[in-house]
Parts: sequence; C-alpha cells; structure tokens
Amino acid sequence: MLTLLRHPLRETPARPTFYVLTAVAAFAYAACFTLNLVFQYRVVGLDPFQMVLVGTVLEATCFVFEVPTGIVADLWSRRVSVIIGFLLVGVGFAVEGVLATFVAALVGNVIWGIGYTFTSGALQAWITDEVGEEAVPEVFTRETQLDLAFGFVGTLAAGALGLVSLRVPIVVAGVTLVLLAVGLLLTMPERNFQPTPRGERETFGHMRDQLVSGVRIARGRKVVRVFLFVSLLVGLSSEVFDRLWQVRVLDTFAMPEVFGGDEAVAFTAFALVGSLVSLLASFASSRWLPRRVVDDNPGLPVALAAVAQVVAVVGVALLGSLWLVLAALWLHNASRAFAGPIEATWLNRNLDSSTRATVLSMNSQANAIGQVAGGPPLGALAARTSIPVALVVAAVVQLPSIAAFFRVRRLAGRPDPAVDPAELQRG
Repeated sequence: MLTLLRHPLRETPARPTFYVLTAVAAFAYAACFTLNLVFQYRVVGLDPFQMVLVGTVLEATCFVFEVPTGIVADLWSRRVSVIIGFLLVGVGFAVEGVLATFVAALVGNVIWGIGYTFTSGALQAWITDEVGEEAVPEVFTRETQLDLAFGFVGTLAAGALGLVSLRVPIVVAGVTLVLLAVGLLLTMPERNFQPTPRGERETFGHMRDQLVSGVRIARGRKVVRVFLFVSLLVGLSSEVFDRLWQVRVLDTFAMPEVFGGDEAVAFTAFALVGSLVSLLASFASSRWLPRRVVDDNPGLPVALAAVAQVVAVVGVALLGSLWLVLAALWLHNASRAFAGPIEATWLNRNLDSSTRATVLSMNSQANAIGQVAGGPPLGALAARTSIPVALVVAAVVQLPSIAAFFRVRRLAGRPDPAVDPAELQRG
C-alpha cells in the first residue's frame, strides 16, 4: 500500500488524468448537493437549527484543517494529498447518506470537510507541477468547461436517482468518489514534485504572520477594509439563507404539477434554471458590462448587486408565490455571480503583488468566520420563531454592505494616495 501511495501501478499521463478526475468529481458533487438539503430535511428530519449547525460545522472544519492538510501536500506528496482527499469526501458523503441521522450528518460533514481541505490547493499545485506553468492556463480553461458540463449531468442524475430515494444520489456520489480515489491510487502520476522549502511552508506560525500583515494592510487602504467588512457581513448572513431556503419552499408550497408534484424532480429543475441564470449573469459582468464601468466606477454595480441580494433574501422570506420565491432566489444567486468578477478585479487592483495572496486569503477567512459566528444564532432564531423571521434578520445584517460599497465607489481601482506601500509591507 505504501508503494502504491508513492508510485502508481500503471501510470497515466497527467493531463488526461486531471480531466477525468475533474469530470468525475464535478458529477459526484452535483449529484450529492442538488438534493442534499432536501434529504436532510425530509429523510433525516433535521430542524432549521440543526441544518444550519451542520453547515457551520462544515465551515469550521474547513477553516481549521486548511493549514495542516496543506502541510501534507507541501512536505509529502500532492498525489497522496489528492487521493486521501477524494477518499475522505466520498466516505463522508456515504456516511451521511447511509446512516441518515443528525449525528451521521455532523460526522459525515466533518469527514468530507477534512477531505476537501486535502484536495484544496493540492490538486491545482499537482497539475501545475506536471504540465508546467506555460501549459496550465489551457488546462484550467478545459477544467472549467468539464466542471460545468459534468456538473449539469450530475444534477440530472440527482433528479433521476432521487425518484428512487433521496438518499440514493448522496450514496452514489460517495461511492463514485471512493472509486475515483482508488483509480487515482492506481494511475495518477507525480514526476515533478519538489518539497516546499522550510521557510515557505504553510504553518500556523505563517498563518499568524499572515493575519498581522493583513490587518496592517487593511488599516491603510479603505477598499481593502470595506471588502473585509463586507465579507464578514456576507458570511454572517449567508449561512442561514443557503441552508434554509429549500426548507422555506418545502414548508410553504406544494410542488408544481408540471413536475408531477415530485420534490426531487422539482428541485433538480430549480437547480438547473438557477445555474443557467447565474451563468448568464456572470457573462453579463465579465463580457457585456462596459469596461469603463468596471475601470472607473466598480463600486456602483457591486453596490447594486448587494441591493439585489438583500431584496432577494427578503423576497424569499416573505413572498407568497412559489414562482416569485424562486425568482427571488435566482436573483440572489445571479447577483452573486454578476458581482464576483467585478469584485475580484477591483480588490486585486488595490493590492500590491507582494501582499496580494495574504489579503485574498484574509478575505476568504473573514467570510468563513462570519458563517461560523452567524450560522448558529440565526439557525436558533429560525427554530424558535420561523424561517422567514431569520431570513429577514439575515437581510438586515447584510444591509450595511450596500452603504459600504456606495461610500467607496469613487475610489475605483486606485489605491489610497496617502498610503505608503513600503509601510504596508514592513513588520
């Protein structure tokens, strides 16, 4: 077994191996997640607080294990890290689907959350090592195409398998990923891995230094401060929305006759329409929005997208028609997809190359901290009062993000002129 971890039995070329694992993983993730929340509510019988708590445990697991699992990829092997990761994700899915209890949902999410951190970063680092930096942009482009295509197939498969039982697509996804891990164990090559030098390894000490450096940067640049603040607010409010919108629909509305009244078919269709709408919104901002808007006044479209998100959350909470609630949901997700490329461009233009990774990581961490801190209280509120009340409170929590983006909208892509870049890098 140790020999197989180090060297595959029958080595295959890196590029097609990467494409196959991308397709299989995209299929499995879509098959699991399309109906996962419906499964937790209908089959496992979780209440709103328990559903949010499961998501919070997942976020906390990913946050805590990101660094130690990164050390495995840096010191031992990218290949080993990826194989362990997919194996654990598959086992986590299977545990939740087979046992179908609250404890199993918690344990399963901890297992697959740890597995996800084993693949996070390691997979991209592995393929970059194997094909080279010059060839990797083409590979990542094809990866995106395969991810979208096989995610679509996985969503359809979830709907078909869900007609048998809501747990079936989750178990099938888990088994698929375990088989993928076995296949990678037998075939995945690793010819160009070089252990990271000691001074460059991701450690908890490095994470502490990263935090100190990021706080110093945030004090000096208003746009960076705003993004960190908004990421925290979005994290505080998003966990309850992401985990409970399906419960709100299930509790309030009958499924349309066009889907035969079947929840699995209906939610599969909802997911497919939502993906298409979000894809169009992403194209709207990255390809169709005039470049001068993004270059000169990026805060305006981002602030308007934040308005749309808040309005959409309130709509999901209060509207009395299924199709209006779904329209609000699709508006919410589309506004996220629309704002994403603009926010990424805007934030990156306000960062120096030497500190960019630090601040981008802090931005993600702020969102994760918000989800861990905001999920349980809002979940408890939903359980003690109602889901609409918790969603309205979540919208109120996110409301200051609109004002924050409007306040900095005129800074565009320019760093604050009063800030000395050298001062930001000292310490």
